[in-house]
Amino acid sequence: MTTLAQTPRRTTRAPSAPRGTTGLAGSLRRVGSLVRAETTLLLRNRTALFNGVALAPAMVAFLHFSGALEAVVGDGAGASVVGAFALTSLICFALMFVVYYNLASAYVARREELVLKRLRTGQCSDAEILIGAATPAVVTMLGQLVLGGAAIALWIGLDAPANVVLLLVAVLGGTFVFAALAAASTAFTRTLESVQLSTLPIMALALLLSGTTLPLALLPESVQTLAAFTPLHPVGELLTIGLTGLGPDGDAVGFGETFALAAQPLAILLAWCVVGAWLAARYMRWEPRR
Repeated sequence: MTTLAQTPRRTTRAPSAPRGTTGLAGSLRRVGSLVRAETTLLLRNRTALFNGVALAPAMVAFLHFSGALEAVVGDGAGASVVGAFALTSLICFALMFVVYYNLASAYVARREELVLKRLRTGQCSDAEILIGAATPAVVTMLGQLVLGGAAIALWIGLDAPANVVLLLVAVLGGTFVFAALAAASTAFTRTLESVQLSTLPIMALALLLSGTTLPLALLPESVQTLAAFTPLHPVGELLTIGLTGLGPDGDAVGFGETFALAAQPLAILLAWCVVGAWLAARYMRWEPRR
């Protein structure tokens, strides 16, 4: 009886991904590459660069020296209250123009140039592509807030914030919401030239009902109730509470009580984060319409 020798079985191993392209490190590397590319394009655009550096201090100077802030807040308000309102308005406008409008323009421009389509065929995930394109706009907004905040402290007056946590939540949450809405807006924006029209309804309604451009007390109660559920209003509420620490009656409250005052706007902002993420995932258009 003979014994047959068994031949070792050859196994074919699937080619492994290049080192450094998987996991968190690979994701950060890909996002970093996209950020560098977008930043290079931003630095070449002198108009956008000038707006990012000089627009915020110029806006603060206009509001201060024209007396517009006192007209909206009231002549009897203290300098710190006026300064808090100015910073709140600055952040809200930055979210709308620097984040929402600029990102909608960037996403549509990259889509029409087929950049997004090429990126999706590579190793980048959808989230990495969106984050990479959004990061320069977010950094520009933060730069505006630093310069604008310094101008407010110099010309108007600004006390130390009552609750820094609420300020961070408002800025980060608002940035996420309007970056997501910018991605969703590509669904009804056919060309780069039409961005001005397609984004106008959201920008106008959000700013009008935020309480920074028009006192909501002048509007009917039903409109005031509706305004509380718009995406920019909870950001303004959180900023106001975090900066001033004042309750509805105008009296100062403690650090812990500011969280109780912020419960409703926090819940609304969180809901908008969920809605914005769903809208971006559902309606973001990655390829041009032909």
